[in-house]
Amino acid sequence: MNQNVFRIPATVYYCLWLFFSGVRSGSIDGIGKVSDTYDAISLLENQLTTANQPPPSQLLMVPLTLIQKAASNGAVCLDGTLPGYHLHRGSGSGANRWLILLEGGGWCNTRRSCIFRKTTRRGSSKYMEKVLAFTGILSNKANENPDFFNWNRVKLRYCDGASFTGDSQDESSQLYYRGQRIWQAAMEELLSKGMQKAEQALLSGCSAGGLASILHCDQFKEVFPGTTKVKCLSDAGMFMDAVDVSGGHSIRNMFKGVVTIQNLQKELSTTCTKHLDPTSCFFPQNLVSNIKTPMFLLNAAYDAWQVQESLAPPSVDLSGSWNACKSDHSHCNSTQIQFFQDFRTQMVNAVKSFLASTHNGVFINSCFAHCQSERQDTWFAPDSPRLHGKTVAESIGDWYFERTTVKAIDCPYPCDKTCHNLIFK
Repeated sequence: MNQNVFRIPATVYYCLWLFFSGVRSGSIDGIGKVSDTYDAISLLENQLTTANQPPPSQLLMVPLTLIQKAASNGAVCLDGTLPGYHLHRGSGSGANRWLILLEGGGWCNTRRSCIFRKTTRRGSSKYMEKVLAFTGILSNKANENPDFFNWNRVKLRYCDGASFTGDSQDESSQLYYRGQRIWQAAMEELLSKGMQKAEQALLSGCSAGGLASILHCDQFKEVFPGTTKVKCLSDAGMFMDAVDVSGGHSIRNMFKGVVTIQNLQKELSTTCTKHLDPTSCFFPQNLVSNIKTPMFLLNAAYDAWQVQESLAPPSVDLSGSWNACKSDHSHCNSTQIQFFQDFRTQMVNAVKSFLASTHNGVFINSCFAHCQSERQDTWFAPDSPRLHGKTVAESIGDWYFERTTVKAIDCPYPCDKTCHNLIFK
C-alpha cells in the first residue's frame, strides 16, 4: 500500500467534525466554543494546502486587494465588509492569459452558523489573511506549474457561505447573502485590471469553490468576447447526493439548509429547476451535463471530505463504528470498503453523460484525498499522483491546450499506488 500520506492530528480533526456537526444541527452552544473549533479548521485548511511545500521564504506571497467599488452594488461579505482577491500578474506569453481560482471553505446552512461565520475569514474580509502563498496551479515557477506559471493568476476570496450564489439578506441578523453580487463585482474589477484583453481564460476552484466553478462556468464564458478561449476546472467540487451510512441524506439536508437560508432558488440553473427541486439543482451531478462551456472535473473517487462529512458524519455514526475506517482507510473492513466502492460507482455513473461531450475532461483517481490542484505535492511534483502516466497538472494542461483527450478514470481502490491519501491521526 502506498505510504505517501498526509497525516492530520487527531485534535485538529476532532475540532473539524465537532464544528461541522454543530453547523448541521445548530447544536453548538456559545460563540467561544465555536471559535475554538474554527481556529482548528483554519489550521487544518492551511495544512491541506501547504503540505510538502518549500519554506515560507521560498513561497510566492501575494497581497490581498479589496474591491472598493463593491459596496455601491451591495456586493459584500456576510458581515457587510468588502470582498477581496489576490492577483499575481502574468508575463511574457501569459500576459494576456487569465486564471481565476474561487476559494473554497464549506457553507453555512442555518442562521446561527451564518452569524458565526461572519466572525471568521469565511464571512468577513476583516479576518482574511493579508497575504497568501500561491502554490500548485497558482505557482509562478515553470517547474511547479508548467502550463499556467506565467498567466495572470487570481484567487477570489470566499466570504458569502453559498459558493458565490446568494442575492438576499437577513436584516434582523444583519447578514448579507450576496455571493452572486460578489461574483459580478469581481468580474467587473478584473476586467478593468486587464482581463478584458484575455486571449485565454480558465475558471477554477476547490471544494465549495469547485462547486462554484460549476455554478458559474457559463457565466464566466459570457464575460469574454467570442474570440477568447474559455474553459472551467472543478477540483473536488463533485459533491454527490449520496446516502450516508445510516441510510439517511446528510449532505442533502445540509445543502437544503444552504439553499433555504440564502434563498438561492432564483439564482440556480433554470434548466435544472424546471424539472428538479432547488436543492437537487445545487448538486453538480444534476448540472454538469448541461454546461455549454468546456469543463474539466478533477476529483478523488473517495473524496476525503465527503467520506468524513457526507457519508459517515458523527451525527449518523452514533456508535463510532466508522471512526477508524474514515480516519484511515487501511482500517476499513470489507463491508465498509464496499460502501466506498458503491459511492465511487455513483460518481463514475454521474459523469457519463458529461463525458459524451468531446470538449469535457475528467481526472478521477481512486484516492482518499480532497483538493489536488492547489497543493504542490498533488499538482506537479516528482511523486505526484498519476493516471495513465500523467500528473494532474499535465492532464489538465493537455486538456486545456487540446494536446490530447483526457478522460481518465482510475480503477477501483486499491489499485492506484501513486495516491497522496489523507490519514486522520
